[in-house]
Amino acid sequence: MLETLRHIVQEVNAASGLEQALRIIVHRVRDAMGTQVCSVYMRDPGSDRFIFRATEGLNQDQIGLAGLAPGEGLVGTVAEREEPLNLENAPSHPAFRFFPDIGEEPFHAFLGVPIIHQRQVLGVLVVQQAERRRFDEGEEAFLVTMSAQLAAVIAHARVTGAFDLDDKSDAVGARVSGVPGAPGIAIGNAVVVSPDADLYAVPRKEIEDRRAELHAFRTALARVREDIQKVADNLGGELSAEDRALFDVYLGILDDSKLGREVVSLIKAGQWAQGALSEVMIQHIRHFERMEHSYLRERAVDVKDLGTRMLAYLQAADKEIKVFPEQTILVGEELTASSLGEIPRDRLAGLISVRGSGNSHVAILARAMGVPTVMGAVDLPYTRLEGRQVVVDGYNGTVHLNPRPEVLARFEEVLDTDRALSRDLESLRDLPCETLDGHRLPLYVNTGLMADVARSLEQGAEGVGLYRTEVPFLLRERFPSEEEQRQIYRNQLEAFAPRPVTMRTLDIGGDKALPYFPIDEDNPFLGWRGIRVTLDHPEIFLAQVRAMIKANAGLNNLSIMLPMICNVSELDEALQLIHRSHEEILQEGVDASPPRIGVMVEVPSAVYQAQGLARRVDFLSVGSNDLTQYLLAVDRNNARVADLYHAMHPAVLHALNTVAQAARSEGKQVSICGELAGEPEGAVLLLAMGYDVLSMNATSLPKVKNALRNIHRAEARELLAEVLVMERAEDIHACVVGFLADHGLQRFIHTPME
Repeated sequence: MLETLRHIVQEVNAASGLEQALRIIVHRVRDAMGTQVCSVYMRDPGSDRFIFRATEGLNQDQIGLAGLAPGEGLVGTVAEREEPLNLENAPSHPAFRFFPDIGEEPFHAFLGVPIIHQRQVLGVLVVQQAERRRFDEGEEAFLVTMSAQLAAVIAHARVTGAFDLDDKSDAVGARVSGVPGAPGIAIGNAVVVSPDADLYAVPRKEIEDRRAELHAFRTALARVREDIQKVADNLGGELSAEDRALFDVYLGILDDSKLGREVVSLIKAGQWAQGALSEVMIQHIRHFERMEHSYLRERAVDVKDLGTRMLAYLQAADKEIKVFPEQTILVGEELTASSLGEIPRDRLAGLISVRGSGNSHVAILARAMGVPTVMGAVDLPYTRLEGRQVVVDGYNGTVHLNPRPEVLARFEEVLDTDRALSRDLESLRDLPCETLDGHRLPLYVNTGLMADVARSLEQGAEGVGLYRTEVPFLLRERFPSEEEQRQIYRNQLEAFAPRPVTMRTLDIGGDKALPYFPIDEDNPFLGWRGIRVTLDHPEIFLAQVRAMIKANAGLNNLSIMLPMICNVSELDEALQLIHRSHEEILQEGVDASPPRIGVMVEVPSAVYQAQGLARRVDFLSVGSNDLTQYLLAVDRNNARVADLYHAMHPAVLHALNTVAQAARSEGKQVSICGELAGEPEGAVLLLAMGYDVLSMNATSLPKVKNALRNIHRAEARELLAEVLVMERAEDIHACVVGFLADHGLQRFIHTPME
């Protein structure tokens, strides 16, 4: 069974689009189970009906015509109940519905299982047989397993199919989920960035000068052939006859007229040389990978190597200057900061990265630049997006491909509202964040780059609540020296002086690994990260703290914050090292004041020890992103479980309230620097809890300020008392949204758009 499953999944993975994938499924599943009929019904997003999309054994003329609503017929019943239906005599079931033209009259046995991906029923997989019998447990288990295995593949093929010209049923309206990287809405045309010599990352592109592309391909082919022959000649005297035969295999593949003819045919049809080469080579690689004989399977490596070599020559010869449209949406498998630098800033509208998280360097840079970004869009068929219209929803972490006119109109309306809102809020820059009943609540910004400074000050930031010191470390190929760090920190402190700046000590690990200090762990978020790393390497910690304290000389606006503290022993050890660093600096003759020291509350244990931690430091600062993640056991950068990550979960709100009370009981300041602080819904509740400072990205600051200036603190406290007894995050969010709407603040709220 496992071998059969593997082969079917491999074949479906190699399919060029949804229709081919479905044809492979019905053919291979019918053969594997020895049944007379196998069919697939797919949910149509527009009508919400389950359409007859592929079959082996029934009337193929009805494909795309017959369909059922959820709960209608046996297929609709399987979809509605989201569980298998195994019947000995299908026509006798009360939900059975007869289609006169589909050709299922002779068949009685029926087994249908739902195809479910990320909680959504994509379709129903059905097998049928003429004889009256129930399919046995093994057959049912096989079909359920097959459905589960194929769900993600079908989901990806379905999105990919949105760009197949011969597949009209899914021509528009595809939606891909990722994770928010930077807030905002962007509408534009995709420009795909592909890494060097990666056959699987070459974007599709149509060209006009086919003769030039043909010449480029033949030149690359000849140069690779020369390379292989040269290597074979140079090593000829040192290799055995068996080893020399390997080069003969390589040259044989290059001389294969079929391979070259296929590439030439695609180029003549309008595909650029790189895309044509990629398509043909991947087909041949997958063909060899499916071979039964191990020797033949290993030839896939040879084909891939040759294809990669040819692609490298094509890329090197491609002297085309890339043209960026006015509203460029930059798309790639894993975007980097350097790729952003190639685009004129006035043309960069949005970013989409298949890999990466909200904490990736490119996401941090995007937030600083105010560029809407979606990360971790794992189902995105990015190589097919070149030149296509896309919508980036950085608020909800979704990408809309070839959006339907009504969807596009709604996003254009949101974008216009955002722009108008930004203009309206410009007048707030120099006004204090003060409630209607006179309570002041300073708003700080989260930064990590000097690029953040101007934008933060333009938005009226009153200080820095979180300076991510790991960002300068990420930009280097080695640890920065103490003096290099001092200069970086001095620039940041001077830029905001006399406003306070809170610098977090090096926070690496989790999804933030330094290229020159890799941390490879099975469970990195629960592993060696934050203060655990720097206490194990005091030489790194001491150099950083010394650099911070020296940078603060004469300015006195520095606070140092310690990440990932989970017990008082870690804090005591870190405090001892900080005090030692200060004493050493004084002995060197540097007149530097001792910095304020705080703890970042971001693990559950710190919540329950908050009072003891507050007793030892000057302030507490909640990192609500990680705290929410740890409390809910949800990786917020994983698109599969992103729906479970909810910053207004009752457990999260009670934890935040507990920390605020603990800090107040010790007479210490408490702040928060997670995403919750940057949304009006969260800011209202944090105001009521008694947080002294809210820190957020610069883009969010004006709307939070405006919201808080239009409410009374007393009203916010009444709201908090109401939501703290609620048991569902959805109810809490709805209640807070209703509160803001009652105060005329509904335009500051961004809700998911389907």
